[in-house]
Amino acid sequence: MVQTDVIAREARAGVRQWVALMVLTLVIVLLAVDATVLALAIPALTEALSPSATQVLWIGDAYSFAIAGLLVTMGNLADRIGRKRLLLIGAVAFGLASIVAAFAPTAAMLIAARALLGVAGATIMPSTLAIIRDMFRDAQQRTLAIAVWSVGFTVGAAAGPLVGGALLEHFWWGSVFLINVPVIVASVALGIFLLPESRSARPGPIDIASSLLSVVAIVPVVYAIKQVAKGQLGLDAALAVVVGVAAAWVFVRRQRALEVPLVDIALFRVPAFSGAIAANLVSIFAFSGLIFFFSQYLQLVRDFSPFQAGLGELPLSIGSVLVVAFIALIVARFGQGRAVGAGLVAVAVGLAGLAAAEALPGYAWIAVALAVIGVGIGVSTAVATDAVVAAVPRDRAGAASSISEMAYELGVALGIAVLGSVHTAMYRGALELPQGTPAPLRSAAGESLPQLSSAAHAAGGSEAVLEAGREAFTIAMQQASIVAAVLVAIAAVIAWRVIPSARAARYSGRDGGSPR
Repeated sequence: MVQTDVIAREARAGVRQWVALMVLTLVIVLLAVDATVLALAIPALTEALSPSATQVLWIGDAYSFAIAGLLVTMGNLADRIGRKRLLLIGAVAFGLASIVAAFAPTAAMLIAARALLGVAGATIMPSTLAIIRDMFRDAQQRTLAIAVWSVGFTVGAAAGPLVGGALLEHFWWGSVFLINVPVIVASVALGIFLLPESRSARPGPIDIASSLLSVVAIVPVVYAIKQVAKGQLGLDAALAVVVGVAAAWVFVRRQRALEVPLVDIALFRVPAFSGAIAANLVSIFAFSGLIFFFSQYLQLVRDFSPFQAGLGELPLSIGSVLVVAFIALIVARFGQGRAVGAGLVAVAVGLAGLAAAEALPGYAWIAVALAVIGVGIGVSTAVATDAVVAAVPRDRAGAASSISEMAYELGVALGIAVLGSVHTAMYRGALELPQGTPAPLRSAAGESLPQLSSAAHAAGGSEAVLEAGREAFTIAMQQASIVAAVLVAIAAVIAWRVIPSARAARYSGRDGGSPR
């Protein structure tokens, strides 16, 4: 008994580990901020760089697609060369890419810079969760640590518009990238001294062919979705789908044949793992897709200033932060599957409430809906991520973490691309311009509300046209919110039924593992 108590004390993390967790969470907050910070800057970007509607979408999702496409490779690389080392290299690269993005002179250059940010981000993300897995070996402490880490994602994504709004009140759009630099400098300086180095005891080779196949499986399909949403169902869109599906099929077959695969397909046979991955992907898909256009809604429809719009999204962060203190209690009481399912139900209810609130005067009901979504996202992402991490041995933590984060980033990217495209299609379908609208305004209105707003202000005397655009944008927001709510509700049922909900067994071991 005495020996067991000693081992338990040794396994529990101390002050150094919790301070190191704060450094890792700060980096994650920064990465999440960068995924959404541009949402409020879209109107300013439209005026400065004159991007097309398609370029606006790519400015938003090039970052996430680059991360999603490279996460698995970087997770395996982290297991091989050291997670701390790769994190610090990626952080420095992220800071340099931020400077390039801040001073991009064209929309095309900004898209390229965002992709570079994504590449750098992909080197950081797997290392953070894998280091946490190594530092926190007590199951209850790890659950709390991952909850803090997960909230870093949610808070960062929700705080992005607030940070962007504050900066845009006083500076040009490029300032939303320059703010990364001092945070990166502080994180690297602290990380050098606080973060432990860890790597896999049996690192496998990096399979470049598998990495390329994973990228080819993602990007063409999303391109096709964008083309269909624009009403351009042509040969190129059909070919893109074929290429993406074929690449995915070859990728899976290759992983099964490799002695050391890039992605261990066998992991997906574990219900806790596969269910958690699916739950995270769908919930973040709905969250990121809506938040990207919700910032535009607050500015262009509700007439909020950029900073006011950022404050308007604060209930999301508050809800997700408040629930952290109760994560371990919730899992201990209900089990992982039921906790994730209940969190997703809350997200679905919040999205449905948001659809109703967007048509009502005032802001109060919008705030309530956002807070409910924040609570649900906080619970579901934290518990689902913990289920993923607990399902694998520590020496494969980087690879498993990269799969979890790939699902998160793929959810972000697909949310912006798919829900964004759906929203754009619904907006165009609901748009009814007044008779006699000038051709330039009619063309701008057909592209997007930000472009219509910019063109209308330049032309002057176009309030009726703007009002028609605002009404169509609101209708599209409501419809997209309902679509997202239905998808999340389906994910809630899957999580409830697939992810195990054993309670006491979950906390019987110091180092986690699947519930027994």
